[in-house]
Amino acid sequence: MNRPLALAFASALLLAGCARKEPAMDAAHYLDAFVDTTADPRKDFNAFAVGKWLKNNPIPPDERSWGIADVVQEETYRRLIDINEEAARGHAPAGSNAQKLGDFWAAAMDSEAAAKQGYAPLAAEFARIDSVQDLDGLLATIAHLKHMGVGGLMAMPIYQDEKNSARFTLHLYQGGLGLPNRDYYVDTDAKAAGLRREYENHVARMFTLLGDDTTKARTRARTVLALETELARASRKLEDLRDPIANYHPMPLAGAAKLAPSIHWKQFLDGASLGRVDTVVVGQPEFFRQVETSLKTRPLEDWKTYMRWHLAHAYAAEAGGPFEAEDFHFYGTVLNGVPANRPRWKRMLDEEEAYLGDALGQLYVARWFSPAAKARYEKLVDEIFAAFRERIKRLDWMSQPTRERALAKLGTVIRKVGYPEKWRDYSAYQVDRTSFLGNVVRGNVWLRDYDIARLHKPVDRTEWEMTPQTYNAYYNDSNNEIVLPAAAFILPGIADSLIDDALVYGYAGGTTIGHEITHGFDDEGRQFDENGNLEDWWTKEDAKEFKARSARIVRQFDGYVATGDLHVNGAATAGENIADLGGMLLAWDAFTQTRQYKEGKPLGGLTPAQRFFIGWSLSWMNSLRPENIAVRVKSDVHAPSFWRTNGPAANLPQFYEAYGVQPGDPMWRADSVRVSIW
Repeated sequence: MNRPLALAFASALLLAGCARKEPAMDAAHYLDAFVDTTADPRKDFNAFAVGKWLKNNPIPPDERSWGIADVVQEETYRRLIDINEEAARGHAPAGSNAQKLGDFWAAAMDSEAAAKQGYAPLAAEFARIDSVQDLDGLLATIAHLKHMGVGGLMAMPIYQDEKNSARFTLHLYQGGLGLPNRDYYVDTDAKAAGLRREYENHVARMFTLLGDDTTKARTRARTVLALETELARASRKLEDLRDPIANYHPMPLAGAAKLAPSIHWKQFLDGASLGRVDTVVVGQPEFFRQVETSLKTRPLEDWKTYMRWHLAHAYAAEAGGPFEAEDFHFYGTVLNGVPANRPRWKRMLDEEEAYLGDALGQLYVARWFSPAAKARYEKLVDEIFAAFRERIKRLDWMSQPTRERALAKLGTVIRKVGYPEKWRDYSAYQVDRTSFLGNVVRGNVWLRDYDIARLHKPVDRTEWEMTPQTYNAYYNDSNNEIVLPAAAFILPGIADSLIDDALVYGYAGGTTIGHEITHGFDDEGRQFDENGNLEDWWTKEDAKEFKARSARIVRQFDGYVATGDLHVNGAATAGENIADLGGMLLAWDAFTQTRQYKEGKPLGGLTPAQRFFIGWSLSWMNSLRPENIAVRVKSDVHAPSFWRTNGPAANLPQFYEAYGVQPGDPMWRADSVRVSIW
């Protein structure tokens, strides 16, 4: 699932900017603001289920898209502002979380000071790049900048080892691009060519702001684009990055040296504070062969220009003033079609979330996630696990050996609901009020040091990679766990205690809990065993059948138009689409055991079954700018939100029965093409 305040109801419409209160709303009338009764659910279910809200809530000029995730996020923002303003006014002890929150917020909101400082806090880093005299010096500088969050040359994430989940391993992956991914550099259509020209113009303007004259800035921008294009041409496509086996090449440093001998890896990793690393996992070996070629053939000055750009790019938003404005102009307006930047307070809350998220989370759950809500969703998790267990038991295409392993894996999935058992320790992170950019740089160093420390100790399987106030959830293959933050369950404008089961089971049960559980058994997740290790535990016949069934969902989504003449990438989005389909089915199975379903009484003019599917649709309710859709199709493994509503539903006979869908209706799919996996 990928779903990024509080908005209260007024005249049954959600209004932005109000503090969340206990609304005068009940379950019977809750959907009045969403359902468009003039639309036909048999033609376009999404237009029916949430069409009224979409019509009445256009995308604000400072947003790329606008939907329920944003409404919930607005509510969360208002809550977090209260926490920050209280901390900023207080006189908390030095080094405490309250002091760090208050000082981070005060510095972040001082836009004048940020603009006045610009890149001044990074002057020594720019000078270091300028002073590079040879290739060894260049690589030492790149390694140093990697430690502070600058994304040049390659990506160096630290993840659990795919074949030994008990340890963390340094991974070496393709990277080093300023555009979202390889397609932006290699696609030949007019739109892609136009975006490359705009990108080159953007890089040139950034160099001008850094002090270059116009001619030099233009030349340097062309150098950046040319060098990044070399790296992009050696990079894998989005869909190819989803194969965990094809992107897993463990090797000692000597093996990495064979791919890119110009990088003296021991020395390079020492410079990146990774001196005790002796083995790595290389994701895409061909990319590092290209890195070697480019290091040997590109002049040193080209690389210095490239790294100067990536340092500026990494911290443009924090440098404020004209740097921030130019950064938004390209990445916000040109790339995503957003006319205006978001208010500073929202952007600063997002920044703080990255560096002090757990400190905020401790206070968030204490105030806004009740024990009753936690108990409700833990019970729902149990019910959906039970539904999946029964589905696996009665699958007619799966053999008994594979079935036993699938049940074993399902039975060992770790369930994390609401918030973590223990919180991150921020004592080593220095925060003050003198420089927002300084706080962010130190924050990136702290985060990197936090990850590096994981390399040298056992995996802590109690950790969370999301904060409780995050409107999202995830499945972690290596831990075989689902993680469900408190905010993921929020339906805006109504108290949780007032929401009927039909909506909860479709909304939280299907799109969140069932979706994440199914990720453990999608085209990627199924390749990991119950201990979180890559292992082929399927019989050949079962694996072949799974792939054949998955191919149907690829073809289904390949056929959907995202925007204009651009289609959804069925292969790239396959895992999410499988998880959506599985999530809907599991939640449905669980819902049929509830009293509301069994009694069958209409509520608000809708049957329990109809309300269930609308609950599903609520989670994907979203308007997107065409430019943003195009970016997502090229760089996101999730289908556009409207197809995440209609796509899974079109495969379920239960949906057809609920809404009277018949052959010939646009929502109807023939049995021969309908997808059934789990």
